[in-house]
Amino acid sequence: MPTEIIMPKLGESVVEGTVSKWLLREGDTVQQFDPIVEVSTDKVDTEITASASGTVLKLLIPNGTTVQAGTLLGWIGDVGEELPDRDTTTARPDQPRTETLLPATVSPAPSRNNGGFVSPVVARLAVEHEVNLDQVKGTGHDGRITKKDIKLFITKSASANQVVSTQPLTPMRQAISKHMVHSKRTSPHVTTVFEVDMSAVITHHQEHKSQSDNDGSKFTLTAYFVAASAAALRAHPIVNSTLVSDKIVLKDEVNIGVAVSLGEEGLIVPVIKNAAEKAFRDTARELHKLVTRARSRQLHPDDVQHGTFTITNHGTSGSLLATAIIHQPQCAIIGVGAVQKRPVVEQDTVVVRPMAYLTLTFDHRIIDGATADMFLSKVKTVLENWD
Repeated sequence: MPTEIIMPKLGESVVEGTVSKWLLREGDTVQQFDPIVEVSTDKVDTEITASASGTVLKLLIPNGTTVQAGTLLGWIGDVGEELPDRDTTTARPDQPRTETLLPATVSPAPSRNNGGFVSPVVARLAVEHEVNLDQVKGTGHDGRITKKDIKLFITKSASANQVVSTQPLTPMRQAISKHMVHSKRTSPHVTTVFEVDMSAVITHHQEHKSQSDNDGSKFTLTAYFVAASAAALRAHPIVNSTLVSDKIVLKDEVNIGVAVSLGEEGLIVPVIKNAAEKAFRDTARELHKLVTRARSRQLHPDDVQHGTFTITNHGTSGSLLATAIIHQPQCAIIGVGAVQKRPVVEQDTVVVRPMAYLTLTFDHRIIDGATADMFLSKVKTVLENWD
């Protein structure tokens, strides 16, 4: 009997996902555990693997379509094997089936022309040819866009040498956009800037890097900033808080998120749980694993949840100074600039030191400037006295 390809439930709070890209086509051979489809949610992008070996018999949901968890996406089986009736197939117990496959709730091109239904064929053609469906006149019932309508539009556009270019926001960019706008509207942002001498950290990093590479802990400069921030959060717990109605809620756990760039696609913030309780080597090891999984689209929704504080190391791309946006509902975020050798004055003598700018952007409803400076001063002290 063919094996179903099901949209999984990617976390307790994730009820739907978008088929970003099928990695195989109908007729292709697949081995169990091979990646078969890229799925995007408002939290993570990840790959879904095949639960059985065989041939891809049927793909039901086109790229760019958002469906509920538990939706049947397709079948894997033996060549020539008859597909079961859709109404008689059974989803796995932890993934209740839904029979309402279409219309899609999200399409990569505007797909609600005249408020009407858009078929999967029309949606797929719109994606392939980068057509804005709002520009297509539908001749179907109640103005519905038919396959003939969109093919005619594509033909006319090509013959007129027109460039039809619609690049909608991906689900990840939509989530980033909403979150950033919400944060700026919610929190009065204030930023303070410190400069830190990274000599002690650089020395420790050089002395232990080869050992950390061998045992998999992978010391990176970001790991030092995570450890120093965790120590500062323990010393100044108000920075590890959130505002609920008119009350400041102090968080018991120190869960530090680290922004990971995915290039032009956006960024994602995996979270190191209980960072204040971890030894530095364990922090470095966990950070390396999370970053690797983030860039290979292997994160789970739980990996990006429950953060209480965030670090963005924009210096990895050469940036010296930046003011970050608070990751709601947190109340502060550290920005780390590039480490560069600069002349500094020590006891009336000019010396060259590896220096970096640290910024703390904070919610002024919860934290005042003096508290923010004490917190960032603690981070600076830990880094400059690392041993």
